[in-house]
Amino acid sequence: MPIEAKVHEQLREFLRSERQTPTLPLSPQWPHHLTMARLVARALRLGRSALIQTGLPPTIAARHRLSYLMSVLMWPGPVILVIPERWHQQLLDVEIPRLQDWNATTKPVVSSDRIDEENFSGLVVAAPEVWLRDRLFGGNRFSQNIPTIIDGVDDLKEWAFQQLTVALHPEDWNRLGQDLPDWSDTIYNYRAKLAKALFQHPANPYQCHLLDNDELGIIRELQQQISERQLPAAWQRFPQAQTISNWMFWSQLDRAYGYFSLFAAPVELASSLQSVWQQQPVVLIGGSLEPDTQAPLFRQQIGLPDVTCVKFSPDRHHEPIQLYMRDGLPLPNTPRFRHALYGEIQHLLAWQSEADSGLAVIVVGDIPLKKQVGSALAAEYGSRVHLESTACGDRDILVTGWSFWRHHQEVLPTPNLLAIATLPFPSLENPLVAGRVAYYKRQRQNWFRLYLLPEALQELQRAIAPVRSVQGVVALLDNRVLHRSYGTQVLSALSPHARLHDLLPPNG
Repeated sequence: MPIEAKVHEQLREFLRSERQTPTLPLSPQWPHHLTMARLVARALRLGRSALIQTGLPPTIAARHRLSYLMSVLMWPGPVILVIPERWHQQLLDVEIPRLQDWNATTKPVVSSDRIDEENFSGLVVAAPEVWLRDRLFGGNRFSQNIPTIIDGVDDLKEWAFQQLTVALHPEDWNRLGQDLPDWSDTIYNYRAKLAKALFQHPANPYQCHLLDNDELGIIRELQQQISERQLPAAWQRFPQAQTISNWMFWSQLDRAYGYFSLFAAPVELASSLQSVWQQQPVVLIGGSLEPDTQAPLFRQQIGLPDVTCVKFSPDRHHEPIQLYMRDGLPLPNTPRFRHALYGEIQHLLAWQSEADSGLAVIVVGDIPLKKQVGSALAAEYGSRVHLESTACGDRDILVTGWSFWRHHQEVLPTPNLLAIATLPFPSLENPLVAGRVAYYKRQRQNWFRLYLLPEALQELQRAIAPVRSVQGVVALLDNRVLHRSYGTQVLSALSPHARLHDLLPPNG
């Protein structure tokens, strides 16, 4: 009997037993367990890579883990599970022991940053940063050709970007002066010259600036002066990055203390990640990566070749959102938008108060506008209003940007109301976004369709995912969705939804 059939049979029996004891830690309330388990088991047997979109938010991501854990624990060979470290304890102390007790299996399971045993046939649970660093830089902590499951790949691009980024912090300058005491005065002079140039840039909300040719030239001059010396690792990597095409360089400024840090990173990740997928079969698992089942843009961005792609859609009967949009609101780039936005938020909060609903989340991507909305609401609603804080109760109002909501939604109460001020297009005022757009322009590619729009759609799908579990209201207050050609793609990313043309009180 192939492994797929064995896994299917065991998981089906486990789910039946779980239905009789629904208070146990592993909740079976997801309709795709058997399908996903067979897919993962088949990928393990054939050594063939796959990309799976579960459609589940991080708050309830534990639902789908049951599917692949059953396949992994029944597979006789070694497997690496790459998953954010915050889930390791839950996996090792609750989910895996529960399945092993039920299956009576004894597969070795360890949480580690390496595989030490030559003939290890168990399951290694590793953090994404550790595994990616090993794969990207030719390490040997993890043997090649071991099937690897990567869970949470919604954040894969961010993980890879962080690992590939080269940084020079103030302490790196200090160490350079200590290691080369005869050159300390020269190093100090170049550091001061660079600081003077960097702090002449006007301040922006992101406190970072792309380095221009003159600023990069200062670093190159210093490198030429000390090139014959033994340099710390960071000082070897940063100048090397300047010889690679399609990298961008920027500074992060602390104007209060006069400190700066320098960074270098690739504009696109595909060329760096392509070799990673060739070293072993992988099963990539994410929530909502792209509306298209085949995820062509996501795969292009991470250099993933043609693989088996599966996308599980939300249940149209049990997981639709209630989508509220009102035509006639000013567009975000007009002077009247801020006033109209605040009036609409007041209307939404008044409706929520009558409906006696839970947490209200107001997502405002523009940094100055976010602070203005937070201040105005705090003046009216007092201590119920929180600006990017996790100390929220069921009756509170959270004003947040996209990044904070993305990284903290799993520890916050599930909102019954999610109000979105504007579509989450990366801001061209952010120098890092501008650097990526400039890259697409140099390549004569459609930077909006290939970069801004896909990023916005993925951010939007992730943002609304928790609201599906309570069939809550998503208020989209950006009228561009009704008047731009890409509006149909936005609405498709929000499906399934039931359109609300007005907000009525609960008895109305």
